[in-house]
Amino acid sequence: MTGLLLAWEAGETDALERLTPLVYDVLRRLARRHLARERPGHVLQPTALVHEVYLKLVDQRRVHWRSRAHFYARAAREMRRILIDAARRQRAAKRGGGAITLRLEEIGELPPAAGGAIDLEVLDEALRALETTAPRQGRVVELRFFGGLTVEETAAVVGVSPATIKTDWRLARARLFQMLEGG
Repeated sequence: MTGLLLAWEAGETDALERLTPLVYDVLRRLARRHLARERPGHVLQPTALVHEVYLKLVDQRRVHWRSRAHFYARAAREMRRILIDAARRQRAAKRGGGAITLRLEEIGELPPAAGGAIDLEVLDEALRALETTAPRQGRVVELRFFGGLTVEETAAVVGVSPATIKTDWRLARARLFQMLEGG
């Protein structure tokens, strides 16, 4: 896959055609996982989310693809942006109602929040706050949670050891839990 990404970046037109089937199923699985956490009746379907993410990735001409994990990291960031934008549009349309929610334990091995769900916009705000004080921890959450990357893949993208990623993941989940619970 990395070879196809580099060939595509170099301008080989058929590389994108060969790359598409390799990434489509993974992106669809990530989209289904994210949308399964949403309330029923969400406006985005997995296929539509994948297509939006894919179009944004294909449109990025100045990206220097380093690896498969780097591609999925970019996909995670785009998926996060699309989901947050959808939540904001829906909230605006319903004047504060219909917030996109997910279960707090989806962030990791944390006890469930009161009521069991949190607003995706609130999670995004907490993640932005985390990124200002601990940028690497914020990146780890984005890659693991939104991107579905493994510890090893995340370590490759971030450029640190898997042990460091495990520590960052644990600390980031704890800090997000405190922020989301009002602590």
